[in-house]
Amino acid sequence: MGQDQTKQQIEKGLHLYQSNHTEKALQVWMRVLEKSADPAGRFRVLGCLITAHAEMGRFKDMLKFAVVQIDTARELEDPDFLTESYLNLARSNEKLCEFQKTISYCKTCLNMQGTTVSLQLNGQVSLSMGNAFMGLSVFQKALECFEKALRYAHNNDDKMLECRVCCSLGNFYTQLKDYEKALFFPCKAAELVNDYGTGWSLKYRAMSQYHMAVAYRKLGRLADAMDCCEESMKIALQHGDRPLQALCLLCFADIHRSRQDVQTAFPRYDSSMSIMTEIGNRLGQIQVLLGVAKCWMIRKELEKALENIEKAQELAEGLGNKLGLLKLHCLCERIYRAKGQQRELRDHVVKFHECVEEMELYCGMCGESIGERNNQLQALPCSHFFHLKCLQTNGTRGCPNCRRSSLKPRYV
Repeated sequence: MGQDQTKQQIEKGLHLYQSNHTEKALQVWMRVLEKSADPAGRFRVLGCLITAHAEMGRFKDMLKFAVVQIDTARELEDPDFLTESYLNLARSNEKLCEFQKTISYCKTCLNMQGTTVSLQLNGQVSLSMGNAFMGLSVFQKALECFEKALRYAHNNDDKMLECRVCCSLGNFYTQLKDYEKALFFPCKAAELVNDYGTGWSLKYRAMSQYHMAVAYRKLGRLADAMDCCEESMKIALQHGDRPLQALCLLCFADIHRSRQDVQTAFPRYDSSMSIMTEIGNRLGQIQVLLGVAKCWMIRKELEKALENIEKAQELAEGLGNKLGLLKLHCLCERIYRAKGQQRELRDHVVKFHECVEEMELYCGMCGESIGERNNQLQALPCSHFFHLKCLQTNGTRGCPNCRRSSLKPRYV
């Protein structure tokens, strides 16, 4: 298969894929991969296969094609191709919740400076690295990466990247319980889709609607949350987007739990867990297990709640997800207080505060925990964040957290 024929077949596959004939598109692309003698064409078709498998939630296949793409890039001896393939390797590991590997491959990408493509891709690299740091609950570094990604998006007038970064920032502020910003950023993403999204994949609309749904639920606006989640789910089902279906099912379950409708929540959690397990989203599995534990707590079945918390703990420790650990210590604290078991209660209170300290999840001005209740936050240029009210009251002549770090003794 020559260059022209390879190009035609890739375009045929893209047309099928965009028309929702996914399996037919995959067959066309796999034939190109088997028969084409053109390395650049093979590289491009591998990129199509990586994107398609990412959207279907087939993350292990995505990783497999990313590894083959790196070999093809080396064969081409082109730094632009190599940068792109390392980004795909980073994104594959991010989807599989292998966050340390993601960060490592992102750093490799950023070290390949000077090429035209690498400068255009740096925003996507920063976004992937930010998502990985967020998975590890390293919030300051996550925010630094998201802000870099946003700068690249603005400098390159890349509205698609800006939309994706806004969704990640929505997730970031949801985790830290600044629900005003958690809603602001996905609303901004939805505006970008409305203003520039003609010709974009519908996944951008679905993505922004899902993050809006999460923020609305946290704000107690459950009808708005349900509307946004239903729109997101509709698009996810149309396009066979399994990862988004799993997240929407989780959001539906959380909405029903917020309404104290545990009976309706349980089957939604089960369906979400089934897809999360199938695709390998262990971070999502932690969220499902904690949601199920809260349902059992509503029913006062505390032993069943503890069973789910134990499973979540195993996953969170395996991933290095410190925020998941903090949340489960918080739930255990409530359970053991209700059971009157003082020793276990004290143990989880200590572990909770250790997590807060380790993640620097406290305001450096008032000393109170960040992420315990809904509070407006403000980041300084160093990406350390504080309660907005504390900054407005006290002002700052520099970051108190950075100042404390500089005073810590250094051992050689």
